[in-house]
Amino acid sequence: MKKTTYVAKLPDENGHIAYTPEEDSVWQILYERQIKTLEGRACEEYLEGLHQLNLPTHRVPQCNEVSEVLTKATGWSIAPVPALIPFDTFFTMLANKQFPAASFIRCREELDYLQEPDIFHEIFGHAPLLTNTVYADFVYTYGKIGLAASHAERVLLARLFWFTIEFGLIQTSVGLRAYGAGILSSHSETIYAVESQIPQRVPFTAMDALRMPYRYDIIQTLYFVIEKYSSLYELINHDILGLIREARLLGEYPPDYPLHGC
Repeated sequence: MKKTTYVAKLPDENGHIAYTPEEDSVWQILYERQIKTLEGRACEEYLEGLHQLNLPTHRVPQCNEVSEVLTKATGWSIAPVPALIPFDTFFTMLANKQFPAASFIRCREELDYLQEPDIFHEIFGHAPLLTNTVYADFVYTYGKIGLAASHAERVLLARLFWFTIEFGLIQTSVGLRAYGAGILSSHSETIYAVESQIPQRVPFTAMDALRMPYRYDIIQTLYFVIEKYSSLYELINHDILGLIREARLLGEYPPDYPLHGC
């Protein structure tokens, strides 16, 4: 994996981050392209949340203005952080209903692919569904579970996040739709995940997700599909750490992706 060239942008004493005209232009390009791509591919709850946030189209939004809407809706907020943060910090923030958002935005040369999350991924991908109570409660409880987990348990817990919050699909009355932020913030993966005949799409079970390895640096080869959002709510009422211990005893599935080519 190549070393990042991105540097976190620090907010001033009022929480405002100064983005350059070029960075605002990149946001506008990404936003306008992705809005068109989401038609007929994003779940309704996400689109409702996006409408509720009313994000600016011509500039990078400020975390404070997004937080103002989220706090009224579900008690959540968005907090700017460096691109990569420790597990402890990540879970602590989620357990306090703070969603960490990398403060930088990708450069124009990397519009289509980035190995690490940027603010477009965080705000455009994640924030809209944080207006949804079921989704927001799932992420909050996930954070609390993570705080109680060991390092080995957190490795498997990360898979649960990956296959739901990041790359989840949902079967709706109008067809297959995306709800995962990693899909919804990616032009190519939105189309691929929902319409391509190449990837596997399998019904979601927590045990299967916990045992399924993944690669973060390629377009996904397998997606888990939920039937309804209450599936996430039901999941958080299970003994997740108990499921993780069982999954570790059973062992992981063979990888469903190329082992080389990073």
